[in-house]
Amino acid sequence: MYKCALILAAGQGKRIKSDLPKVLHKVCGKEMVNHVIDTLRKGNVEDINVIVGKGAELVKENTKARNVSYSLQEEQLGTGHAVKCAIDFLKNKKGTVAVFNGDAPLIKEETIEELFKAHKESGNSATILTSILDDASGYGRIIRNENEVLKIVEHKDCNEEELKVREINSGMYCFEIESLVECLDNLSNDNSQGEYYITDVIGMMKEKNEKVGALVINYEETLGVNSRVQLAEVEAILRKRINNKHLENGVTIIDPNTTYIGIDVEIGQDTIIYPGNVLEGNTVIGKNCLLYPNSRINNSIIGEDVEIQSSVILESEVGNNTTVGPFAYIRPQSVIGKNVRIGDFVEIKKSTIGNNTKVSHLTYVGDAEVGEGCNFGCGTVTVNYDGKNKNKTIIGNNSFIGCNTNLISPVTVEDNTYIAAGSTITNDVKSGELAVARAKQRNIEGWVDKKGLIKKK
Repeated sequence: MYKCALILAAGQGKRIKSDLPKVLHKVCGKEMVNHVIDTLRKGNVEDINVIVGKGAELVKENTKARNVSYSLQEEQLGTGHAVKCAIDFLKNKKGTVAVFNGDAPLIKEETIEELFKAHKESGNSATILTSILDDASGYGRIIRNENEVLKIVEHKDCNEEELKVREINSGMYCFEIESLVECLDNLSNDNSQGEYYITDVIGMMKEKNEKVGALVINYEETLGVNSRVQLAEVEAILRKRINNKHLENGVTIIDPNTTYIGIDVEIGQDTIIYPGNVLEGNTVIGKNCLLYPNSRINNSIIGEDVEIQSSVILESEVGNNTTVGPFAYIRPQSVIGKNVRIGDFVEIKKSTIGNNTKVSHLTYVGDAEVGEGCNFGCGTVTVNYDGKNKNKTIIGNNSFIGCNTNLISPVTVEDNTYIAAGSTITNDVKSGELAVARAKQRNIEGWVDKKGLIKKK
């Protein structure tokens, strides 16, 4: 069975009060529309068309990596009008199309799979995702005869009996494409709002004696976002769902309420996460790691048995049995080896650090290749920028860099070398050499007294 999907993403969202299109606001670190796209893909729907309108170029820019197509809704004239704008995408297709909302990021992949399955097995022309509420006030009611839906009635149009119905329309659907296209051709905006409603398609199908069904799902999955308050509510629900998944997979989260994990993050068994950690993007964390409080890790790969304390790691790799922090900053495109020590107030930028190397404190390593078994003294700086170009420092295996050393790149320090503390190295250092690059000390007797600088009690 051919399957495709439409995502309604054309609205600006006035109530959210933002220059950013509503569907681009993030939930657990990912844009809402991208949550929907990614969930559809996990639910085995490959052909996806995003209907854009307000802020179309921004929406396209933020979704282009996901290989979707686009339809333009220049005026926002209702949900039916949005689907009509995708008519070129639907024409000449046979199969089933789902319609989802770009501001409803909590839908689950299992629900998508079940929707298509129920739609096919029941032989429906349309299948509606619905929910049961204790208080259905304000929602369109699903009026059904056992398994078959008879109609959708908006709250304001309900009679006394219909108001008692607790099953409501979620605004998400599955349609047989050919039947939907035929109905769209005849869809009218002859109503008080002057808009085209997708719910009218259901009525048109029933007039043709086509079968319409419904699949009842948890109301939480259908929640849409129209305000910052609702954005925070959806964020809390998804964050709890994500944290619970990791807890069930053998990860210890000391305080889930203060731990922020993105939906695409992977974490190995027996890792322990303390409060205040923020794990984002496509981060992968291995087994048996210790993440002490207040670190941020973004789009990075962390090995096994790694300890991280109050540090920032961005778009980098950290090998097994390495410790990072406290207060370390590992910037993008850095690769930290195994059994490495990156200590307090150390910054690594676009550098490779070999296995068993120690960079223990107050050091900057930028644009460098550092070998294995090296030791950096406190206050070392690779001086990688000459005011115009970034230059490279290469340090071989088993080198000892004394405290307060400046390595003026481009420069190479070969294997098994020593750099004396306080040196400024401007020339290459050959293997086995000791480099001393500092002025000879000179003590001037009586200088303080001559200058009148002696402080008297």
